[in-house]
Amino acid sequence: MDSILKLFSRSLRKRNFVAGLLALAPAGAIGQAAPVTPLSPPIVIAHRGVSGMRPEHTIASYALAIEQGADFIEPDLVLTKDDVFVARHENDITETTDVAKHPEFADRKAIRVIDGEKHVGWFTEDFTLAELKTLRAKERLPLLRPDNAKFDGQFEVPTLAEVIALAKAHSVGGRVVGIYPETKHPSYFASIGKPMEARLVAQLAAAGWHDASAPVFIQSFEVNNLKALHKLTGIRLIQLMDAAGAPADGAAPSYAAMATPEGLKAVAAYAWGIGPNKDMIRKGDGAPTTLVADAHAAGLRLHPWTFRAENYFLPPSLRVGINPRGQGRLADEIRRYLDLGIDGFFTDFAYIGVEARAARTGTTAPN
Repeated sequence: MDSILKLFSRSLRKRNFVAGLLALAPAGAIGQAAPVTPLSPPIVIAHRGVSGMRPEHTIASYALAIEQGADFIEPDLVLTKDDVFVARHENDITETTDVAKHPEFADRKAIRVIDGEKHVGWFTEDFTLAELKTLRAKERLPLLRPDNAKFDGQFEVPTLAEVIALAKAHSVGGRVVGIYPETKHPSYFASIGKPMEARLVAQLAAAGWHDASAPVFIQSFEVNNLKALHKLTGIRLIQLMDAAGAPADGAAPSYAAMATPEGLKAVAAYAWGIGPNKDMIRKGDGAPTTLVADAHAAGLRLHPWTFRAENYFLPPSLRVGINPRGQGRLADEIRRYLDLGIDGFFTDFAYIGVEARAARTGTTAPN
């Protein structure tokens, strides 16, 4: 078990939860709070599709999320050599495609510094869309999600246009399926002559989406990218925040500073809401912070990320057994955050999110 957990830690590049996973006795229950009314009816956002059940950022993943009742599907956006938006978690596609098995692309392997980190691999900006379409997606977390890895080699890398078409095709009979794109590394792409903002706004406008009535949110961990988008479109913008660190574009000293009451007022000048790491809403001991109240006071909605069912990602009190791959009580975790008044949430398991929301609000979809 120790060796497996070490492999998980390297593969996920996340904080080390190993010690907690090995605890046989669960920790104390997460603190409960009286239900609070959110500013907006809470939405279920399918994080990279239903990425707990299919390889992320594939049409199959998005389609299953829609089938399970997600309100929004989330494509992370990067650009190709010929300036087409495609859905990948990173522009480094080494771990999410079979590019390494293509000898015709061996000479494309490169070294890049992106947001201050060195990457060695293959990058979308070095491939045309036609070339990327010869690749096939693979599971990014195969040690944690071996069932997903069974689908390796079956799915293409989708374009933003294909994601839009999928959402529109399922927006029938009174149901509206929205998209929730994230601009990945926008300052990096701008530095290589591929600014994202005008291209993205133009493509969304061509789809008929150009203002706050559109079933679209645009999110980014950077600040200047969102400020530029704020000048170009009326579509709702979401400032992503992590529990540590700072925006890669250097536009703020830290996410912690942005999450203060004063910082949130500044964010409200250009964004409709925030997407915080869920750990910013509940402390390590489970006690809630003031972030929900502070954000709502500034007029901002909150869509925290990411709610995952595997024990590896859950707090000790919500794990079932000690197998990191085993699924714990995700619905309970989501309900506890809904009780704090969040306005939506990102999850890798859309059906659990829909069920958890229904248990708290009595509805399967927002009004």
